[in-house]
Amino acid sequence: MSDASKPGKYASSPCMADDVDPSYLDRLATDPEQARDVVLWRKSERLRLRGLRDALSVAARQEIGRAISDHLRTVVQEKFNGARGKVLSCYWPIKGEPDLRELMAEWHENGVLIALPSVEVKAAPLVFRRWTPETQMVRGDWNIPVPPPEAEQVTPDITLAPMIGWTTECYRLGYGGGYFDRTLAALDPRPVSIGIALSAAQIGTIYPQPHDIPLDLVVTDTGLRAERTER
Repeated sequence: MSDASKPGKYASSPCMADDVDPSYLDRLATDPEQARDVVLWRKSERLRLRGLRDALSVAARQEIGRAISDHLRTVVQEKFNGARGKVLSCYWPIKGEPDLRELMAEWHENGVLIALPSVEVKAAPLVFRRWTPETQMVRGDWNIPVPPPEAEQVTPDITLAPMIGWTTECYRLGYGGGYFDRTLAALDPRPVSIGIALSAAQIGTIYPQPHDIPLDLVVTDTGLRAERTER
């Protein structure tokens, strides 16, 4: 791959819009003051949970990545028959997110069609493009490595979402840009969504707002931790 494919040197992910737009606010909320309080609380909670993740040693991060990969491999095999022939959207890890790239390559070898998300229009749903271990990555929005524009655009059957925090109701505390919720709302049929997080990042609630869409499953370094029964 090109230099853009090397991990560990990138500024932010497509979902880290709180880094550039901390005023993100759901305009559909019935109580704007309450919604703004939630935005401020989430910003504080993101900083706390990102601090916990940043404090992990390299060895601890590697072990967490291996554990999540093992559990996720089992979940995909048992629930989706290994996802062979299906489009599975993953993510490129940055800022201490669990690294699943070895599992991505393994799935590719086993006939899973791997995709990566890309911000191609701001404040719009994500675009998904095919990825293989041979893909020559380019710098995308916010300097994130993404497949090139000529890579095939696909629609995922299953999508993984890195999370800063998570709840047992499968709500995701993301990075504040709204991209993932916006994408799930736009896709029809909606893909199965699997949140990826540290077990220690569990929180009691995210104070769900009108734009928040619960995920279907949550997988952490201690296994499958949450599953939404109504989809």
